[in-house]
Amino acid sequence: MIPGLLYYLIYKYVPMYGVIIAFQKYSLGKGIMGSAWVGLEHFRNFFTTHNAWLLIRNTLLLNAYELLIVFPAPIVLALLLNELRHVLFKRLVQTVSYLPHFISTVVIAGMLVNFLSPSTGIVNHLLMRFGIEPIFFMAEPQWFRTIYIGSELWQKVGWESILYLAAISGINPALYEAAKIDGAGRWQQVQHITLQGMIPVMVVLFMIKIGNIMEIGVQKVILLYNPLIYETADVINSFVYRRGLIQADFSFATAVGLFQSVIGLVLVVFFNRMAKKYTETSLW
Repeated sequence: MIPGLLYYLIYKYVPMYGVIIAFQKYSLGKGIMGSAWVGLEHFRNFFTTHNAWLLIRNTLLLNAYELLIVFPAPIVLALLLNELRHVLFKRLVQTVSYLPHFISTVVIAGMLVNFLSPSTGIVNHLLMRFGIEPIFFMAEPQWFRTIYIGSELWQKVGWESILYLAAISGINPALYEAAKIDGAGRWQQVQHITLQGMIPVMVVLFMIKIGNIMEIGVQKVILLYNPLIYETADVINSFVYRRGLIQADFSFATAVGLFQSVIGLVLVVFFNRMAKKYTETSLW
């Protein structure tokens, strides 16, 4: 256990000391101990910026759509794969569906830009075949969320279904035999046995995603967005990237990151308590 404990101690717990700079006007030259203390100034600055609530709205909407669309998709895929009886076809579907997980986010973003290009993209070529004018997908704000969630669905659905298939494989086959004897059909078996066996995994993964609801895959956002679509594409993390790293305002970036972490912690504690109250599964 020592190597694992050292990893978390050195890279997860010791760096928490740096959270102090969220309350300072941090200077690289003066360091943490020598930088001036400003209290909650950076938090006030964030919430008084003209686009603070736009950033929060975009972040929450993208995460909400991901919870509503991307989170249930692997569950459905796992249930469908579990019903397949042709072993070779089942393995083919699994392989094809989880391969996108291994493609780099940079490559995914490049593929999306090329596919959706108004002049050379395959999507607009197909639209023109049906007499539809080319669409500037990467320059129109209303398309960003659809593109982002669609790419997340394609990239994650197969890989995350593996966890649910593992949960299904752990269900006692005798339960299905007993259900058949009692006259239960396939749907009743899925509803009362398969889904019930998947609930512990579903609860744990849901709470982990809830904990990250104030965050989003900033790498893909930065690779796909541009000033024309900031209205729907700019999220808290991308704003922090520009303000904290490009403009070297480290204290401000740390303050916003701390705000996100506190919200995530509160949500995880709340939903863990609800899970413990209404189910037999919880994180702690």
